[in-house]
Amino acid sequence: MRDGKTLLIDEALTPDSSRMWAKADYRTGISPPSYDKQILRDWLETLDWNKEYPAPELDPEVVARVAERYLEVCEMITGSRPD
Repeated sequence: MRDGKTLLIDEALTPDSSRMWAKADYRTGISPPSYDKQILRDWLETLDWNKEYPAPELDPEVVARVAERYLEVCEMITGSRPD
């Protein structure tokens, strides 16, 4: 807090920092389709990598899938995709 006010110093509520699901798909005890970088997390879990530097080279197909998911999120929030 600063001068009695909360100060946000980082991003919040983005696909990078938050898990997002469609309300209609959410059910207790399941992992519904998500609108975040879970695609990347899942792919990284398939690799033989100790999660230390250096990170593995990213698969261009996985990067494209994550980019498409982020565009979906943008469209859901704003009603359109960026040019």
